[in-house]
Amino acid sequence: MRKGGDGRLTTAIDPHDQGPQDACGVFGVWAPGEDVAKLTYFGLYALQHRGQESAGIAVSNGRQILVYKDMGLVSQVFDESTLESLKGHLAIGHSRYSTTGASTWHNAQPTFRPTADGSIALGHNGNLINTHELREMVQALPGPDGELDIKGVESATNDTSLVTALLAHHPDTSLEQRALEVLPQLRGAYCFVWMNENTLYAARDPQGIRPLVLGRLERGWVVASEDAALATIGASVVREVEPGEMIVIDENGLRSHKFAEPDRKGCVFEYVYLARPDATISGRNVHEARVEMGRQLAREFPVEADLVMPVPESGTPAASGYAAESGIPFGQGFVKNAYVGRTFIQPSQTLRQLGIRLKLNALEHMIRGKRVVVVDDSIVRGNTQRAQVRMLREAGALEVHVRISSPPVKWPCFYGIDFATRAELIANGLDVDEIAASVGADSLGYISLEGMIEATGQPAERLCQACFTGQYPIELPDESLLGKHLLEATLQSPTMGRALPVLNNP
Repeated sequence: MRKGGDGRLTTAIDPHDQGPQDACGVFGVWAPGEDVAKLTYFGLYALQHRGQESAGIAVSNGRQILVYKDMGLVSQVFDESTLESLKGHLAIGHSRYSTTGASTWHNAQPTFRPTADGSIALGHNGNLINTHELREMVQALPGPDGELDIKGVESATNDTSLVTALLAHHPDTSLEQRALEVLPQLRGAYCFVWMNENTLYAARDPQGIRPLVLGRLERGWVVASEDAALATIGASVVREVEPGEMIVIDENGLRSHKFAEPDRKGCVFEYVYLARPDATISGRNVHEARVEMGRQLAREFPVEADLVMPVPESGTPAASGYAAESGIPFGQGFVKNAYVGRTFIQPSQTLRQLGIRLKLNALEHMIRGKRVVVVDDSIVRGNTQRAQVRMLREAGALEVHVRISSPPVKWPCFYGIDFATRAELIANGLDVDEIAASVGADSLGYISLEGMIEATGQPAERLCQACFTGQYPIELPDESLLGKHLLEATLQSPTMGRALPVLNNP
């Protein structure tokens, strides 16, 4: 199994210093007569920013489900011949960044489970916080007759495989009805897409923490994490999947079930960083929100300078807003290596000390002799910003003023973003002036919480702000029952099934 890699299409100079990582991208399509595997591939390609550890597609031809998944980017996992072998009328796809369970092939999605009357494949974006309860529910399931052991012997250690096992156990009812029993028992953030041989399902948690949208093709339906994936494949946006809603699509059309009362708490970090800039979430265009965050930053933290420059690509919209509001010229001070996406080759400590720059280099002729404002979306550990400031000074910048389009990140996320631990978050131990000194900046300004929220166009009470405030909208269990590697530490794989009509790269 291949290990390592920086796992993110971002600007980190040191691949060991990652920014916030989103959980996953999910995609599902029901479209008889269409090439659903390729539609899913292109949909996942549009969602690649949401997860780069592994990718997978499950396709059904009405008789059986085939799953193909492997470690790596969507374009690394699939080729033309592989997609040609995945024939059918409905499919789901998944690109993963791990937030529960290690980054291994067994934890790649879609998960797969055979049942007595068919099979299930499932993909999940988000993170559940009652995984320990779900583990106990799976362990309590009665063993079925014959070959299909519901607990199985498999080394998957993620919350998704537990949900798949619970859904698969429906001896006296339909999968649809079983889902309506299981979904209300889940706590945390989840956008699911799943399927059996003939039906596509999708569901979103009652808080709607992660985005999920419904789209229409001429001959079918699509669900995806972001509407940008719908645009990529030529589907029209119908609406968001509502919090607490389950959608079912089959030959009889589309039907909707409300399994819980909605209590909207959408992730504010989707607007700051996670979503593509061309996405629209709750009616607000993400690019417009980021530009407005930059304008607000300029109002809150003005400075005399000669150039406003972004950290590409995440800081670009906010930097353009800062420049427009301040009247300071906008320019590109960094050059990004467009071909660095994910590298499996890690530089040694010696190479890092030599200042290896995998992703960014400074444009000296733009910077020399100038006072520059550098705009980025967030600071996590501070290592990346420290290296950027040093690089700008080496290129001849007279002053370096850092501006951040989100407030200080002080708390970990348990709903699908893999931040650093709280002890590693630089803002948790230092105040703003100390952080500025730590990264070597002449000044540092974070947007206010109120300013960021106003830019999203959403009421504050409908947004999850826990990573900034520590106020978690879904009550967390004891700390000992949380953590990315909870299941690795506490169970010897009581989850997925062993009968696997699953294709995988060697």
